[in-house]
Amino acid sequence: SDLAGTRVNPLPLSGRQGASGSVAVQQSPNPGGAQSVNTINSTVQVQGSFSGSVATGAASPTPIAISLADAVQRGLQNNLGTVGYAQVLRAAHAASTIERSYLLPQVSSGLQVTDQQSDLAALGFSSVHFNAPGFAFPTVIGPYHYFDLRAGVSQSLLDLSRLKNYRSSQESAKSQQFAAQDARDLVALAVTGAYLQIVSAGARVTSVKAQLDTAQATFTQTSDRHNAGVVPRIDVSRTQVELQTQRQRLSSIENDLAKQKIQLARLIGLPPGQEFTLTDSLPFAPLEGVTLDDALRRAYANRADLKAAESQVKAAEISKSAARAERMPTISVSGDYGVIGVDPTSSHGTFSVSGSVHMPIWSGRRTAGDIEQADSALEQRKAEYQDLRGQIDAQIRSAFLDLNSAADQVKVADSNRTLAAETYSQARDRFAAGVADSLEVVQAQESVASAEQDFISSVFAHNLAKAALARSMGQADLNIKQFLEKK
Repeated sequence: SDLAGTRVNPLPLSGRQGASGSVAVQQSPNPGGAQSVNTINSTVQVQGSFSGSVATGAASPTPIAISLADAVQRGLQNNLGTVGYAQVLRAAHAASTIERSYLLPQVSSGLQVTDQQSDLAALGFSSVHFNAPGFAFPTVIGPYHYFDLRAGVSQSLLDLSRLKNYRSSQESAKSQQFAAQDARDLVALAVTGAYLQIVSAGARVTSVKAQLDTAQATFTQTSDRHNAGVVPRIDVSRTQVELQTQRQRLSSIENDLAKQKIQLARLIGLPPGQEFTLTDSLPFAPLEGVTLDDALRRAYANRADLKAAESQVKAAEISKSAARAERMPTISVSGDYGVIGVDPTSSHGTFSVSGSVHMPIWSGRRTAGDIEQADSALEQRKAEYQDLRGQIDAQIRSAFLDLNSAADQVKVADSNRTLAAETYSQARDRFAAGVADSLEVVQAQESVASAEQDFISSVFAHNLAKAALARSMGQADLNIKQFLEKK
């Protein structure tokens, strides 16, 4: 006979079941203006559910202070990515519970109460067929009454396919648990990236405000010299253009800063409209004590997505075994006991016990199809696991390259801004002495502004490379605290 209800449950085609978003760090060379330095252009891209959150509480009328550790903790609690994976994990445990239920006894009970009247003539019985002297054959029986109170139990004693399906569902639930942990790493990376962007934008605002003050002083000096008849009008126009340019930059950067704060608030679940300030400035600090080999070793040991992929491989292997077990016989027993009678006082007990053995003989090659489907899923899981190991290796190596490159860029940018400041000071002295015009001053000031922006971008890229390395090694929240904490 056919094996009812024991078909293998094919696994999903991805170990990251339930993922509805992504977090990625992108770093690429960016030509660096007047300094001719290729600074690193770093961005954090957050898409899908990871860009949202479940807001908690009401907005405070006063700004709140948030450290990087506070922001990461809020994100882990409220970000929609972690909340969504928590529900996926619940669904996986529920699926495992359903599979286990097929292996446990099934107990039921019921009460049947019957009032019945039967028309024998309508069923073909009449006095013609039962004609006896002194006996009148009834054409209607009843009404009569009886009840049946009964409890039953059934138990599968041997069903290897169901048993293996349950074990496979356990591994799938374990895989989803690791996937949920990996989602926490992605949230930590997203929140850290957003926090670093605000720190960088704040530094740019401070820098541009300083440049604006300098441009204002230069414009005032040039205007006074023009009124004294020392310099031509064109020098005043140049410094005025520079002053307006700095004002425009300040407006643009302040707008970017405000929007980035809104984005961080969305990531960590702050109430709408809640104002906040950041307490961590996160200056440049070289990463020490972590080598490439050490990072790779820790990544293979700690990456939750790698553990999830490994569990998916195990689940697929068990699922394939379950498909093969469909060809094996199943054994089950069932029984019931109850009381039946006209009323409880005149009832008596009845029971039944039965056992059955189902032996599959021919199922239209359905079992062969299940085995082939499970084997296909297994090979896919193996390929995904091997690909993920290679991806982790590439991520670690790329993070170290970005980290070293950004550190070099910080040193060059720091040197350049010192040289640019000296050049600007000399240009102002030459302009004050009347041996140079305002063009030289404006160009020197633009060099200072460019060098400052390069330095800020390089520090941001270096810190972001630390965060990317922390995520690539697994346990991102702990590693980020270690890599970016105050020294």
